Amino acid sequence: MLSNLSRELLAALNPLYAARNEALAQGEKIVDLVSGNVNQHGMIFPQEPLKQAMQAALNQARIYQPDSLGQRVARQAIADYYKRSGLFLPADQILITPGTSVSYFYCFKLVAEPGDEVLCPSPSYPLFDTIGRLCGVELRFYRLLESLHWEIDLTYLESQLTTKTRAVVLISPHNPTGMVASQEQLEGVAEIACRHHLAIIADEVRPASTAAPLIFTLNGFSKMFALPGLKLGWVAVSGDPEWVRQCLATLELISDTFLPVNEMVQFAVPAIFQNGASFLPIYTAWVQSCHKTAVEMLCQCPALQLVPPSGGFYLAARVLTTDRDEEALVLDLLRESKVLVHPGYYYDIPPSHLVMTFVQEPQTLRDSLARLCNQLEEK
Repeated sequence: MLSNLSRELLAALNPLYAARNEALAQGEKIVDLVSGNVNQHGMIFPQEPLKQAMQAALNQARIYQPDSLGQRVARQAIADYYKRSGLFLPADQILITPGTSVSYFYCFKLVAEPGDEVLCPSPSYPLFDTIGRLCGVELRFYRLLESLHWEIDLTYLESQLTTKTRAVVLISPHNPTGMVASQEQLEGVAEIACRHHLAIIADEVRPASTAAPLIFTLNGFSKMFALPGLKLGWVAVSGDPEWVRQCLATLELISDTFLPVNEMVQFAVPAIFQNGASFLPIYTAWVQSCHKTAVEMLCQCPALQLVPPSGGFYLAARVLTTDRDEEALVLDLLRESKVLVHPGYYYDIPPSHLVMTFVQEPQTLRDSLARLCNQLEEK
């Protein structure tokens, strides 16, 4: 009765999360150093301005008149945001989506037929495996070099291209390494895309000023304004005018089929951008403080070697003092230190690494990292 996909995506709970659930069921307090949801760690967008923005949006949305690309006022506010950053992405080249994950799904379906390939960074992110399967797209990987601050190995990237490659995914800041691509790296990826007629799917980073033939720039309110619950993202399409026209026509049809984005949230976009201007310095300072704490503590830990992340919320630290397999190590850290971190193999990082977020309530972050480091030094 069910498709092959239903069996492929069916997965048993892995041992780490089974142990986590067992500990929680027994009343133990586990510090989650995996979730990058800053709302869970005390960082919340100002509620009164958000309430006012949503109340005003409710009045605007009282009569349902959807726009397949997204409400014009929302798209214009996003275009104005890019313009302030020196990037011209007109409102007519922007599609509103219910978050970045759906944006990836749209882009994969748009650029690739079943069996075609999309090139993703390694270390990777598990999300892509599921989206690739849903789209019937094969994933291939290019590597980031830990010894060079996780920068993109452009020569290796080009060597991984085949006649089936349709797009390159570029993530900056990269999850989970925290790599931020330099302008030289962006231009290098764009040059490869030009030579091989490939699309670039760019998450958060803005390579639209390069000469790449087709770029999908993805972003959203989840990380930008600590508003994951609003489920508001977008795809900005730029590059060769004819390719852009064809892509937008197809994206508009896909979006019109589902009309998946909450109308109230769309009408609130301009006010959130406006009110977010005063919130961003507070948010940024908090993230930077968490980053400083994590980097200082982990760099002082003899059991770890860390390439400090340049952006984002995550880091990947190499374990130096144990020959135990990663899964056994993270299970011990969970049971003894009461800290949940991921093994590097979840992200295709060669052993042995620990992957974690550093966005956490400050004292909780210090205490949990101290326990983690102490336990690693005892191994």
